[in-house]
Amino acid sequence: MSNLDEQVSKRRTFAIISHPDAGKTTLTEKLLLYGGAIQLAGTVKGRKASRHATSDWMALEQQRGISVTSSVMQFPYSGHVINLLDTPGHEDFSEDTYRTLTAVDSALMVIDCAKGVETRTIKLMDVCRLRDTPIMTFINKLDRDGREPIDLLDEIESVLKIQCSPVTWPIGMGRALRGVYHLQQDRIFLYDRVGREKASTRHMIEGLDSAEATTALGDFADEFREEIALVKGACPALSIDDYLAAKQTPVFFGSAIGNFGVKELLDEFVNYAPAPLNRETEQRQVSPTEEPLTGFIFKIQANMDPGHRDRIAFMRICSGEYRKGIRTLHVRSGKEMKIPDAITFMAADRQHAETAYAGDIIGIHNHGTINIGDSFSEGELIRFTGIPNFAPEIFRRAVLKDPLRLKALHKGLAQLCEEGATQLFKPMRNNDLILGAVGPLQFEVVAHRLNDEYKVECQFEAINVATARWVECDDEKMLGEFKRKAHDNLALDHGGSLVYVAPTRVNLSLTEERWPDIAFRKTREH
Repeated sequence: MSNLDEQVSKRRTFAIISHPDAGKTTLTEKLLLYGGAIQLAGTVKGRKASRHATSDWMALEQQRGISVTSSVMQFPYSGHVINLLDTPGHEDFSEDTYRTLTAVDSALMVIDCAKGVETRTIKLMDVCRLRDTPIMTFINKLDRDGREPIDLLDEIESVLKIQCSPVTWPIGMGRALRGVYHLQQDRIFLYDRVGREKASTRHMIEGLDSAEATTALGDFADEFREEIALVKGACPALSIDDYLAAKQTPVFFGSAIGNFGVKELLDEFVNYAPAPLNRETEQRQVSPTEEPLTGFIFKIQANMDPGHRDRIAFMRICSGEYRKGIRTLHVRSGKEMKIPDAITFMAADRQHAETAYAGDIIGIHNHGTINIGDSFSEGELIRFTGIPNFAPEIFRRAVLKDPLRLKALHKGLAQLCEEGATQLFKPMRNNDLILGAVGPLQFEVVAHRLNDEYKVECQFEAINVATARWVECDDEKMLGEFKRKAHDNLALDHGGSLVYVAPTRVNLSLTEERWPDIAFRKTREH
């Protein structure tokens, strides 16, 4: 096996998907704890004090206790290299999250045992299903009273349309939580109420029918053995092929905040989850073990380091090996681009990468030349597909408090909109700056960051825009006529593409009827 084959086979690149408050950030920290990436987990309860969650680095995230930007964390575990992409947990951030899910090979779904399947989880599963992403499930918060485990599995199967195969099963719940039973290994892992912040050593009992198990479970032993017999009869056996085909989800139970059941999950994750997969381009399929470097940009983040006015483009490596100073082809511009000092991530701790392989995420310093969706190669003209821009659902006009800061406002909005969570539109008929987003919290985030990072005070006020569509037409003459007649409703987006800005949905319908040969698109490939 070549070094490249070996390195690729070690990689596991995944994201955690969940409804807000299901415990995703806490689980992320506990995974990092087992990977030795952090020694002490900043618990959620400590957030109001000085300790903030390790993976939430932006000032607003630390104030509000929500993950707003997708961060990337790499850590070693059990002979593997784990790349964990943390996705925004707040309901507004679907577009950034969607693009993050294009950069992973599998996903881990976190479900609150008291609440079950929630709306955000359903949306994220729909995104995963588009690409047949393999899903593993962690049912969290066992240290609190929740719903019956079998009811939760039924709900996952009926609502999310995926077969469940339990790998671990809870022994009690809430105050009565004794531990979990590993169905494949026939082992009991007992719950210890201490050891929340450090990687705990677990007390394990071999065999559910052993005398030691009877002693540990006491009066509950016979009842639990019957329950396991029923579970084995009612639930399908684990099939790795079905999991990899996104038809079945292996299910684990635990408590992230209690640091329990997490190691069992991580141990099986590195065994079952796929190594980097083949990737589609417009030209052909790219295999991760091909030697030339290829990759695509799925995210841009401005000002990760408040000490430096910087922008980092996040690249998912799809094949080959990154070496320091490598010369690449920036496919969209056709220009050669040297990458002298790419970055690897441990949340906000940035280290310069000497080498990186397919499956890894690296950060490239971006001075405004790199966009989301851009492809890189070592010379071949290939474009990776499937990284979309969505039409925003909410629009606001930027109103500047100090007119002398107009230049700084333009710069700040341009850089923040490069990140892709908000989009900037410049109407052709006036000098307004219109911002579009998929949720209202985004405007708060932008206003906060303009003030914090660019020293610009800006408000966003309502504007008479209902929706926007990207305009495409092959007939130059017809497009010219459309531009003249619809001038008052046209704008240019951040990338210079033509956009129809509709004051009402009715107006959009009438315009589409009037111009049947012009395409009005809801999404645009980056």
